[in-house]
Amino acid sequence: MAPHTNGKRKFDAIDLTGDDAVGSSTQAPRAPPGDVTQTQHDSWIEQGDEADGEDIIISSQDDDDSFTQSYQLYGILDTKIVGVQYYTGHATPGEYVIVRREPANKYDSNALRVENVQRDQIGHIPRTMASKLAKYMDSGALLVEGSLSGHVGSYDCPIALKLFGTSDPVERANLRNQMKADRLPSAVIDQKEKEAKKCKAEELKKIAAAKKGKVGKTGQQWGHSSQNDYAGTLSQGDGNLSQSIEDLIDGSERFNPREVGNLVEKFGAGEDALAAMPMAECPKKLATQLLPYQRQALAWLLEKENPQLPSAGSDDAVQLWKRSQNGQIYTNVATSFSLKNQKPTLASGGILSDDMGMGKTLEMIGLIVANSNVSSKPKTTLIIAPVGVMSNWSGQIAHHVKSDHALRVFVYHGNNKKPMKPEDFGEYDVVITSYGTLATEYFPRGKKDPPSVPRSQGLFSMDWRRVILDEGHIIRNPQTKSALAALNLMAKSRWVLTGTPIVNNLKDLFSLVRFIGLTGGLERLEIFNSVLIRPLNQGDVNASLLLQALMSTICLRRKKEMKFVDLKLPELSEYVHRIDFLDHEKEKYEALQAEAKGLLHTVQRNQTNSDGKGQDTYRHLLEMLLRLRQVCNHWKLCGERVKSVLSVLESQKVVDLTPENRKALQDMLQVSIESREDCPICLEGLHNPVITACAHVFGSECIERVIETQHRCPMCRAEPLELESLVRPAVELGETSDQPDIDTDTSSSKVEALLSILKASSKKPGTKTVIFSQWTSFLNIIQVQLDANGYKYARIDGTMRANQRDASLAALETDSECTIMLASLAVCSVGLNLVAANQVILADSWWAPAIEDQAVDRVHRLGQKKPTTVWRLVMNDSIEDQVLNIQAEKRKLMMTAFQEKTGKRMKEGSTARMGDLERLLR
Repeated sequence: MAPHTNGKRKFDAIDLTGDDAVGSSTQAPRAPPGDVTQTQHDSWIEQGDEADGEDIIISSQDDDDSFTQSYQLYGILDTKIVGVQYYTGHATPGEYVIVRREPANKYDSNALRVENVQRDQIGHIPRTMASKLAKYMDSGALLVEGSLSGHVGSYDCPIALKLFGTSDPVERANLRNQMKADRLPSAVIDQKEKEAKKCKAEELKKIAAAKKGKVGKTGQQWGHSSQNDYAGTLSQGDGNLSQSIEDLIDGSERFNPREVGNLVEKFGAGEDALAAMPMAECPKKLATQLLPYQRQALAWLLEKENPQLPSAGSDDAVQLWKRSQNGQIYTNVATSFSLKNQKPTLASGGILSDDMGMGKTLEMIGLIVANSNVSSKPKTTLIIAPVGVMSNWSGQIAHHVKSDHALRVFVYHGNNKKPMKPEDFGEYDVVITSYGTLATEYFPRGKKDPPSVPRSQGLFSMDWRRVILDEGHIIRNPQTKSALAALNLMAKSRWVLTGTPIVNNLKDLFSLVRFIGLTGGLERLEIFNSVLIRPLNQGDVNASLLLQALMSTICLRRKKEMKFVDLKLPELSEYVHRIDFLDHEKEKYEALQAEAKGLLHTVQRNQTNSDGKGQDTYRHLLEMLLRLRQVCNHWKLCGERVKSVLSVLESQKVVDLTPENRKALQDMLQVSIESREDCPICLEGLHNPVITACAHVFGSECIERVIETQHRCPMCRAEPLELESLVRPAVELGETSDQPDIDTDTSSSKVEALLSILKASSKKPGTKTVIFSQWTSFLNIIQVQLDANGYKYARIDGTMRANQRDASLAALETDSECTIMLASLAVCSVGLNLVAANQVILADSWWAPAIEDQAVDRVHRLGQKKPTTVWRLVMNDSIEDQVLNIQAEKRKLMMTAFQEKTGKRMKEGSTARMGDLERLLR
């Protein structure tokens, strides 16, 4: 269906199905996801778009789920499928089927085609009923899901159509009236409205009765520190530098973020079942002895690479497939899809989701060497990893495998990337490459569509023994180039390594399920939505049980806290260290805060304006929030470039890409990244973010496809829009190597507090510290102060090449005089081993608490031998207080397993962000 946009257009969403949509007469082998026919293009393309039909990606009702995941059930329409005698598609009672618009049908432009989960057509919805439903599906007003309510006959088959519509009260009333006029059922939503009105009336009565005796409750989770707060002495000279670490601890708050919402995970195997898992023998080729829980993981990995269908008469389900008593029928318990006299294809592989620091890399190396004696081909394993951790894989393989059984490893990246055929790759046991290299090879520059697979050379010419995605949540957005490229690799087994299989919502899990190769219907997004996402959002108990069964069959997840894991990690102590502003700092902060509050009121007044000024003011506000957070670290971090470019944009649609304006746009892009904005095209979190000269931010894959078709901004229609005009972050996540204009005498309260901690902790021999900040410019300021105080340090950030990062890591680990690592929070949150340090200072708070937790886990992980201390530096009476509170709420959501977002992304999502802004400026 066409997307439901509430007056806003959703542009060029990528078709996630992986097949040609209806009307295609031929299909090339392994056609890339998103192909459509010229007929469909002619039928659906918006007038005025300058596009070639081969390039347009159609958004159909099965993949445009961002708006519809919050839709409510309005009613169930009992009808039938006709024309079944003309098609080969089979289905059984209760089976989920796909109802798809077929506007290119030459006999009926309102046609609704019905397919089973394998995309075989069963028939059509009757013409009269299709004419009623087509307009609702085309406008996005209704989402239609179907399941068979009876057996397929000679000419027709009964089907129950569930009609889902908007949850917005105003739009809901209009939709119900239209449906009643067309005699479409709305009994379910009618009953819910009656119940809601009744509950509201009862609630109002309770509120009125309670008002008389109501006592206000207060209590901020992170209260102010006591009289012993260290920061209060900053203005008293340098006497604070003589404090001991015990004095600092007394003046700080004990903090354990993992206790905030420490809930038992609802899905996946329980701790007792995990503890009882069988163990594999430690491979003789490994130089490292596997721990018991790692041997359990190896046994699980070996089993999942060689799955076996259930035996006849068994009650077991394997990958959600059950076998009938007579052994002739296999039925998928999730979708009710059945195969008779045909065995389903089982996926080889799964998701290894152990906590960070438990040795997922070692467990996979164990799997590689355990299977290396098998004579079957292919033998070569492909590992795809972020650039920053590629060297970690080659180093870990060399370290953990005995030298007389050393694996032949080739890094296919950068200067090592050369034309290679399957026989060339076959000379190696392991090939390591990056997500960027993978995506670039699948989508060659200058080609509108990716060439078919297999190819004559490169990564897509090889049939790999296995593919391993390190930090596999990178492909959680199924529309990105990396996800599509990974999906089209040829491999016998497919593995995903990630500590966070679900980052935002269950759609993240869908992308992993599709990559692994699960069959039976859940690899189709529309079915995944129908069976799991939407029912779970509505509290369906059966959907929860199904998710548990799914996770148990494809995912192994153990946590460091589980008793049987027994990592024997030393104690982790975490503190919030509060600091008072000096008078001149407080004056600067309060001036910015007052301006920000004024802007917030302006945004609230202009939210309904259509002249675009509200959005400009909102940009100003986001920029002010960034400045407020920066001034908490050091007032020198605050710049004026963003405000200047915003002033230009108020008078003209685009800015010239001068060096100064390019830097200003990069600053604006950083604001959007840190504010957790969504890509307005796919409505997912920003992926590979870029900004246009008209100051609109998109995921690069999405906007590049728009440029290929229409060459103008989909938000403001500014043109011409070309690939060359996209501005990317300065380096990584907006990091810049710019050096602020400071001298060694220019410090700040937070810098002085940081130096106090370093001074106190240096009294204990062997202490090494990692200082994390999200701003490399603040690391520059700290670096000057470290030089002035005689500290030897290393540094790692997004401006550095991979070999420079490796040298810094080596210095921290091997040089006894190098006691400090200055680290970018974004770069160091994944893929690094920092156990050489035993103290962490978080100089500023990140919006997403998981990023901070991951960074800490790089220090407190397997291999850490010393008690570890974490300091979170927080300025009193500042925006940082509220950031901590918001973090606490987000931790509760993340630790409630697979908690789903609800509400429309464009409307309710922005409302939630506005609520966050109001709280931040209290």
